[in-house]
Amino acid sequence: MTWIGDIGLASGVLIALLLGGMWIPFAVSVSATLYLFLSGGVGSFRALGLVSWGSMNSFTLTAIPLYILMAELLLECGLSHRIYRGLSRLVQGLPGGLLQTNIAGCAVFAAISGSSAATAAAIGTVALPRLKERGYDVRLATGTLAAGGTLGILIPPSIAMIIYGTLTETSIAKLFMAGFVPGIVLAVLFMIYVAGRASLNHALAPRERQVMTVAEWLRTAADLLPSFVLIGFIMASLYLGFATPTEAAAVGVCIAGVICVLWGDVSIVLFRRAFQKTVRISGAILFMVFAAYLFSYAVGVAGFADRLSKFFVGLGLDKLMFLLVVVILYTILGCLIDSIGMMVVTVPWLHPILLQYGIDSIWFGVVLVMLVELGQVTPPVGMNLFVIQRISEERLEDVLAGSVPFFFIFFLMVGIMVALPDLALWLPSRMAVR
Repeated sequence: MTWIGDIGLASGVLIALLLGGMWIPFAVSVSATLYLFLSGGVGSFRALGLVSWGSMNSFTLTAIPLYILMAELLLECGLSHRIYRGLSRLVQGLPGGLLQTNIAGCAVFAAISGSSAATAAAIGTVALPRLKERGYDVRLATGTLAAGGTLGILIPPSIAMIIYGTLTETSIAKLFMAGFVPGIVLAVLFMIYVAGRASLNHALAPRERQVMTVAEWLRTAADLLPSFVLIGFIMASLYLGFATPTEAAAVGVCIAGVICVLWGDVSIVLFRRAFQKTVRISGAILFMVFAAYLFSYAVGVAGFADRLSKFFVGLGLDKLMFLLVVVILYTILGCLIDSIGMMVVTVPWLHPILLQYGIDSIWFGVVLVMLVELGQVTPPVGMNLFVIQRISEERLEDVLAGSVPFFFIFFLMVGIMVALPDLALWLPSRMAVR
């Protein structure tokens, strides 16, 4: 059987297992093992122990449970309520009112959580009761929360970027900084769209009118200070080279604990619940990483990546055409598989092709995360859609209808990234990395 037949059979098994409902790490591991056997026989299994150990014996991956713990502590102590309350006072005068707070709140919480679903859930739980009470349009309200939640894996710290950096041996600190400006620009584009819709149709969002007193300015500062201190420490330490992403995460957990004690509701139950959720989420993600390494090893042993690289180069596609193919591929995959699963399956064979085309790994990491974000609001497996639908108790069709316009903003942002790559590369080029 030729290598095309081997990969075809292994890919067919993978697709069948995924469509059959098998959990992604198991499906990827089974198909990788099959591909190893087809390409190298039983002898290719000898290195599996070393691959398994090497996939988890990584100081960099330690950042994943640390960032998750940091987010869970702040979520449990109620920081999302304070972020939303403080930002609602700041942006209340903009067209769209609290809808603008949804996006701004997601952007701020994204710089703490590193997870899209967690960001959507944290801000959605706080926002939706207030939005319903004040008569905001249900579709636009749920759409801003589902789309705003996607900022959780673009604005650093980002678990998706940690996984991408680990798989491609790219500097995670530089990936974090590369995602910062595009994340802010994407949030601004979301806010411009909401302002435009609200200005054209005042029935969608009642105008919030309130004069801020000195006391309210002070309360706003008190609400936002904890999160901005934490975000500022992480970003500054990475940019100035004082800490690695893992070290910044460790200190961030300590700061989060102090914030919980000083500003939140602290109890032993709170800490126990945060640690339990961290263990469950980290275990699931790291199992994905193990499957990715196994898949990458199988691809490497069979020489599939090299052959595929030569195949694409032989087609004569220029860089823009190749990127268009990648965008279409990830748009389709976003309808079938979750975000981390997409990266696990595609990055091991796609990265060598990027190098052949001279595409910067850091720049592509940001573009990839944006395309992965799109999958978070794409049916039938868009996680953010289900999170917001469950919290709002509205029809899934309404949540999806409110999210559809944001699809086009994602594609617009990818186009901007292609035209202006320095949006992602300027900050990393000027930072000192440890």
